[in-house]
Amino acid sequence: MALVSQAGPSYCIRTEIIRCKSGNHAGFSMTNNMEASKMKELYAGFLSLSCNSAKKAQMLHVDGPGVGCKRGHRVIVAASPPTDDAVIATEPLTRQDLIDYLASGCKPKTNWRIGTEHEKFGFEFGTLRPMKYEQIAELLNGIAERFDWEKVMEGDKIIGLKQGKQSISLEPGGQFELSGAPLETLHQTCAEVNSHLYQVKAVAEEMGIGFLGIGFQPKWGVKDIPVMPKGRYEIMKNYMPKVGSLGLDMMFRTCTVQVNLDFSSEDDMIRKFRAGLALQPIATALFANSPFTEGKPNGYLSMRSQIWTDTDNNRTGMLPFVFDDSFGFEQYVDYALDVPMYFVYRKKKYIDCTGMTFRDFLAGKLPCIPGELPTLNDWENHLTTIFPEVRLKRYLEMRGADGGPWRRLCALPAFWVGILYDEVSLQKVLDITADWTAEERQMLRNKVPKTGLKTPFRDGWLRHVAEDVVQLAKDGLERRGFKESGFLNEVAEVVRTGVTPAEKLLELYNGKWEQSVDPVFEELLY
Repeated sequence: MALVSQAGPSYCIRTEIIRCKSGNHAGFSMTNNMEASKMKELYAGFLSLSCNSAKKAQMLHVDGPGVGCKRGHRVIVAASPPTDDAVIATEPLTRQDLIDYLASGCKPKTNWRIGTEHEKFGFEFGTLRPMKYEQIAELLNGIAERFDWEKVMEGDKIIGLKQGKQSISLEPGGQFELSGAPLETLHQTCAEVNSHLYQVKAVAEEMGIGFLGIGFQPKWGVKDIPVMPKGRYEIMKNYMPKVGSLGLDMMFRTCTVQVNLDFSSEDDMIRKFRAGLALQPIATALFANSPFTEGKPNGYLSMRSQIWTDTDNNRTGMLPFVFDDSFGFEQYVDYALDVPMYFVYRKKKYIDCTGMTFRDFLAGKLPCIPGELPTLNDWENHLTTIFPEVRLKRYLEMRGADGGPWRRLCALPAFWVGILYDEVSLQKVLDITADWTAEERQMLRNKVPKTGLKTPFRDGWLRHVAEDVVQLAKDGLERRGFKESGFLNEVAEVVRTGVTPAEKLLELYNGKWEQSVDPVFEELLY
């Protein structure tokens, strides 16, 4: 049932595909931005691999666009987010299959890509109120018709768009998200962002709709935010208040920008995961951009980051076990197996499985669907419901930054690519952070949302570490040879002055804006 991996023979499993009837294909429908390219590389790269102690599984594929079926050895990939089950297996999934699934993300450096995702708040120009679903549906339909996007439906409701390897989706409160294609350079990433914003604005402005680049809704309360008609969000909305006090704020009032990056091996994944976790508070400080709640300063520079500290501690945080000597794909799987589930998707419906674990699901012991066993689709969907500061799928997601204006959307991937995709800079970061204790990492995580770069750290301030890290990112970008270091100008200015974006907004609020947050909708308008 598992995927073939480049991580070594221990992760290598053969699969046999049954010939499909005309019109049916081995399907994968990808809306996460790094997925589609991985499929091609998996199909192309793994056919020549030989497997030693191989276990065969027979799989029958039904419905869906993708690679045509024929008899032979292929790699099977589940779809994400939820689709109807694309794979019917003759053998149950095992824990090893789940480990192999993560390991299948390993790819040579020549195939590493950059996938950027960003969210933004839509609002009515006249009232500044959040977009209603009806307006969002009109916007999505307009973009689809004018710019040739494929519509994504849930029942009779439009909930997103797809075009090639890009997708547009809706967060619970209507936050508008672009999940970009896997791209080779930051120039392509920034061009993609600009193209997306052009298309969205071309339709939205005719409707009297604008978009705000900020990390937390500055003016409206949860009660003012419309709920999107997606089944998984209804389940989450009911569950969140049981496990934290700020989960609904996370769902309905936050926006982020993140970058998804590749790894070449298990060891490479571990090194990048550790560097990413250690530096995530620095990224949070550099991009801090959410100082307002319901029209007033909230006491934080990154309210978005603060909210994650009391959302659901079972699925968030700094993951200290990543720094254990024993860490690898296997340990992450064991962690994920015990993170409580949200749902299972069957027959185009979400089934509430909150509080149950995937470990129970593997054993066929889910009370919500008794006796039923999971597919790789279920595993992939479960991984999307885990929210640590760095998240592992078949790539690594850097999750610590607030949403912001378009220049910062290009700066965030530049920061992480310069560090994680350059061996010299990555090693220097690992050297700098090697003696940081779990307590120090957690202290930074706790304090940065409030004090940003002015957070005391050892004999100085976090700003001093950030200066060194931004320089390492710049050096790494220059060694890549694509003339990308200019994308770091936004964060270079932040470390040079020590003033975060949030502090600039607070200065405007207390001065020129005369203690009104309304001007922020113009200041940070895309």
